[in-house]
Amino acid sequence: MRSINSRRLFSGTGLIVTGLAATLVAMIFPIWSYSDRSGTGVDTLNAQTLSTRYGPLSALDREFVTKVRLAGLWELPAGQQAGERGTTQAVKTAGQHLVEGHTFLDERVREVASRLGLQLPNQPNEQQQAWLGTLSAARGEEYDVQFANILRKAHGKVFGLVAQVRASTRNSLVRDLADDANTTVLDHITVLEATGLVDFDALARDAATASPPPLTNSPAPPGPTDSPSPPVPVSPSPASPSSSPTYTLPPPATSRPPEDDEPKESNEPKKSESSKGESSKGGDNGGDKSEDKKS
Repeated sequence: MRSINSRRLFSGTGLIVTGLAATLVAMIFPIWSYSDRSGTGVDTLNAQTLSTRYGPLSALDREFVTKVRLAGLWELPAGQQAGERGTTQAVKTAGQHLVEGHTFLDERVREVASRLGLQLPNQPNEQQQAWLGTLSAARGEEYDVQFANILRKAHGKVFGLVAQVRASTRNSLVRDLADDANTTVLDHITVLEATGLVDFDALARDAATASPPPLTNSPAPPGPTDSPSPPVPVSPSPASPSSSPTYTLPPPATSRPPEDDEPKESNEPKKSESSKGESSKGGDNGGDKSEDKKS
């Protein structure tokens, strides 16, 4: 009987020890397995990051540069169109801001891509061409509403990407471009909302149901490439043979938007201490003369 009981006790203790050992191994396994394991987020980031003289260039950085270029390829003609078809001054003003902002950004992104050796697209993507088609088919007040909401929705999506890139990039050129893009996109969001036509409820519903957008094919890695040529915007398809003019890209900006001038100092000469002294002396003499007259 004693041998049987001891065997049962031993086997029960063995099961407990085995279970505890298995639990300990399961807890330790992730620590050593993922530290050197390929395919993790850090490993993927390092594999897709390229070295440049301006700092590491990640896949997200290259994606951002491409999207800045794509934005100008369709928002420039959309802004030109709004200046001609808009029925309110607010819509026309928003269109002018799009033209000026993306003319400046397009020059900046082509400069950055050239220095990083990246290739850029020269045509809007399919979705952007569809948006241009929708705008071309609209007339009157319907055009104003479509313009304000399509452009506001597009800017809202890219605004998040700009913030993500600005917070994470290690490349100085991309960081500066993100600063410029952030200023431009925020300005465009503001003037589009100033039209009073933006459907904020629709924007909120779209944001709640939207899935992460697929990445655009990243440009080629740095290498000896030709400087990107100026964009050739796609003219929106006219609804009738003679209803829609053709659009040309405005001359590229040659500098950043002018900043407010600092207050200038007054040009009036300051009186020197010597002149002050002389004037005071003159006052004293005058006082003496008046006293002499009285005496």
